[in-house]
Amino acid sequence: MSGSASRGTSRPPPPPSGQDHQQDSSLLSNALTAVTTTNISSLSRKVSSTAGSLIGPFADPGSHYHNAMTDLSKDLKKPSIQKRVFSFSKSSPSELVRSRLSATEISHRALTYLPDDLLNDIPENDASYSLFQGFKASVDIPSPAKKTKGLLEDTTGANNVTRLTRERDRTNEDLDLIGVRKSIASGEIREIDRKIAQLSAIRGLVLERLAKLEQEETQLEHDLLELDNKIEDIQYDMVEDGQSPIENDDPDQGFMSESIYSKLPSPKGRKRQKRKAMPILHEHMAPGSEIKEMQCHADNITALDFDFPFGKLVTAALDDTVRVWDLNSGRSLGQLEGHHASVKCLQVEDNYVATGSTDATIRFWDLSRTDGPSSSSSLPGSNNVTHKRGPKSNQEDDFEDDMSAISSPTGPRSSAGTQDCHLLTLDSHIGEVTALYFQNGTLVSGSADKTLRQWDLSTGRCVQTLDILWTASSNAGPEDSGWSFASLGRSSGRANLSEMQADFVGALQCFDAALACGTSDGLVRLWDLRSGQVHRSLVGHTGPVTALQFDDTYLVTGSMDRSIRIWDLRTGSISDAFAYENPITSMQFDAARIVSAAGENYAKIYDRVDGRHWNCGAGAEGGKEDRLSTPAIVDRVRAKEGYLVEGRRDGVVGVWTC
Repeated sequence: MSGSASRGTSRPPPPPSGQDHQQDSSLLSNALTAVTTTNISSLSRKVSSTAGSLIGPFADPGSHYHNAMTDLSKDLKKPSIQKRVFSFSKSSPSELVRSRLSATEISHRALTYLPDDLLNDIPENDASYSLFQGFKASVDIPSPAKKTKGLLEDTTGANNVTRLTRERDRTNEDLDLIGVRKSIASGEIREIDRKIAQLSAIRGLVLERLAKLEQEETQLEHDLLELDNKIEDIQYDMVEDGQSPIENDDPDQGFMSESIYSKLPSPKGRKRQKRKAMPILHEHMAPGSEIKEMQCHADNITALDFDFPFGKLVTAALDDTVRVWDLNSGRSLGQLEGHHASVKCLQVEDNYVATGSTDATIRFWDLSRTDGPSSSSSLPGSNNVTHKRGPKSNQEDDFEDDMSAISSPTGPRSSAGTQDCHLLTLDSHIGEVTALYFQNGTLVSGSADKTLRQWDLSTGRCVQTLDILWTASSNAGPEDSGWSFASLGRSSGRANLSEMQADFVGALQCFDAALACGTSDGLVRLWDLRSGQVHRSLVGHTGPVTALQFDDTYLVTGSMDRSIRIWDLRTGSISDAFAYENPITSMQFDAARIVSAAGENYAKIYDRVDGRHWNCGAGAEGGKEDRLSTPAIVDRVRAKEGYLVEGRRDGVVGVWTC
């Protein structure tokens, strides 16, 4: 029982002591060494047996190969070699490969490797010719000159057939190469067209951004003007209350004297608008591009002028009205009321306007007193600077709306905003005023009473009267070189008919003491305002002079004799001349171009830089095809800095880039 009990309740052996643990570790190490040695010995025997079985039939057991394998088995038993062999188990495959490759080979393989995403972007080869053909076609090899067939050349025989066959094959090859060159050139053209289209799209986006910037600039200029006017009104109120005097530091008000400002109906003055930056959008548009078209009057436009591109425009027509327009939005700012007849000439200078009428009076106006563009109605948000008439289906409604607004007694807008614009009235002429020009406080006017008058704007009085008839009769001999009013009978009957319809004083311009005047006798007289005498007469036109302008070197004139002449003021001779199909009714020039109205439904432009003539307007070739009718004849043109405004006989005003 005790023996069985002891067997049933056997306990686990006690844990080994430290000495026993060391003995177990040594036993495990000896076992691993024995296994390793056994594996190496086994590997050595396998290598020896394999080599012996492979080499045995071809050599004796004591040959060189058997000795080599014996030496190898001995070397494998060395600890250093064993350590080196087992170290490979800790190396990655990339390290094993890198150890077998040089740095040059690694660089070459890294640079020549292309990822799959780049390989997917390679276009498919849809060309009809191979890469070698393209390379051969790109090399420009001159084709040999064809030999002329001799008179005694034999055209029969096998040799001749072989030669002709080779020549035919060579010709076919040249023909194929030409086809390859054509394909390459066509591909280059398509690529250029694609790039041009992309650049045009980008240019359009930049133009739109520029237009928005100029709209914001206009609004900021208007806000600035309103703030200045409010400050000025507060200063006037302070003066009326006797608080403090006004310190006027505005140098621009030196243009007019205090005597004119004292004539204003309101005691509060208005600050003149002075743009700090001019619009440049039209300079980046193609020449001949239409900016806008406005129905300004219901009758023939007789005169127009504007201050600067996208600024204020003043128009006059045979409907006896003078209107002020905002070129930026295309909206009316009101009417200049006071004349009792049609206005035949006007000039805009800064914010001042001088108008000459058939009622023999000249009126002076201040445009800074017109209502400026409001933030909601006249801002170019709804009427863009590049706005044109809408689709053809809506043109009739737009035209009817414009005409109904113009034919109304008060016009598109009430003239309340312009009732305080009048500054001065000059009424010394006894005939209709047909030409005027003012600058630096001096105004010169020409009238049907055959006189020129010089006015002092500070006092509103005529300081000098120049009698053209008396001067022409007294200087007919030497001054006019044989010309007199009796000698005008040599002109054609067509010129006489135009002469009867033309104004006696067609155009004039002054600068300091120099005055140039063109009259119905075809003469251009150069006056000295200090002496009141004619300094020189320019003879050349055979019809009435209707347009005139000069600078430091040249004087350009337009006449009813259907010509424009350029005079050299240094010699008094004609420098150049251009003939047209119809009489010249209006003209203006600068250093780059000469713009004129010559009885067509478009303006005639002469580029002085390139020396070419071209047309600009609604009736020009390639104009809009969706118009309701043929555009009317253009009678008046004004251009500044590549910005052209033309007035037509139906009361429409077109704005273009030139």
